[in-house]
Amino acid sequence: MGTVGIVTGAGRGMGLEVAKRMTGLVDTLVLVDLDETTVKAAADELSGGGAIVEPFVLDITDVDGLERLVAHIRELGTLRAVAHVAGISPTMADWRRIFTVDLIGTAKLAEVLRPLATAGTAWVTFASMAPSIGGLDVDAASGAVLDDPLHEQFHDRIHESFGPMVEHPGVAYSLAKLGVKRFAQQEAVRLGPLGGRICSISPGLIDTPQGRQEAEGNPRMAAWAEQTPLGRFGRAEEVAAVAAFVLTDDASFLSGIDILVDGGVLAAVRGPGSS
Repeated sequence: MGTVGIVTGAGRGMGLEVAKRMTGLVDTLVLVDLDETTVKAAADELSGGGAIVEPFVLDITDVDGLERLVAHIRELGTLRAVAHVAGISPTMADWRRIFTVDLIGTAKLAEVLRPLATAGTAWVTFASMAPSIGGLDVDAASGAVLDDPLHEQFHDRIHESFGPMVEHPGVAYSLAKLGVKRFAQQEAVRLGPLGGRICSISPGLIDTPQGRQEAEGNPRMAAWAEQTPLGRFGRAEEVAAVAAFVLTDDASFLSGIDILVDGGVLAAVRGPGSS
C-alpha cells in the first residue's frame, strides 16, 4: 500500500502532460480517460518513470464507473493527488452535455473521492479563462443555482435562471467553468478539516488539439492571441508544470484559489488601461 494519484483526461493534451509530472509524486498513478486506446498508450508511455502507471477507462459522468474507481483507489493505497483535467469545449457538444461533463462531472468526482481525502491530499481541477475574459458575472440567485450542480433538476434550473442564452455552447461553457472555479472554493472549505486542499487552474489559449479545434471556430481567439503580451499560444507542458507544483508539498498552504495561466492576455484585455 502506497500513495495514489489520479489524472482524468490523461490520454492526450494537458492531461497527459500533467500525468508525466506526477510519476515522481506518487507510488501508483491511475490514468483516467474515456478513450481506451489513448489512455492505454499513455500508460505504456509513462511506465518506468517512477510510479506504477495504470489505465482506467471511465466516463466521469458515470456514477457506477466512479464507484468502481473509488473501490480501486482504496485497494491501491492512500489518495495523495488528483488532477481533474477532463472536460469538453463549445464545439464538442450541446449545452446540456457541456454542463454535464464540465461542472456536474467535477462535482460527482469530488463527491466520491472526498471520503478518501486525508492529510496531504491535494487536488487541481481545470477551469478556464473564458468566464473572466468574457466578463461573465452572476447575481446571488443565479450563483446559488450554479453552486448546486448535483441538484436533480440542475439543467432546468440553470436554464430558468439564465434564460435561452444558456443554450449557446460558448455561454454554457463559460458558465460551467465559472461553476468549476466556484466549486473549488467550496470544496476547499470541505477538504480543509480533513487535511486536504484544492485549487482550480484556468488555462488561457493553449496549443492542444482541443484548443486548435476551438480556435478554428472562434475568431475572437485569434484577436486574443494577438493581444497576449507574450505573443504566442501557451504550451500544454507550461500549464502542466503549474498544476504539478500545486500538487506538491511546496504548495501546501495553497487552497481555494484559481490560478490563471494565460500569458497575460486577461491583463491585456480586461486589466487597467485596457480598451
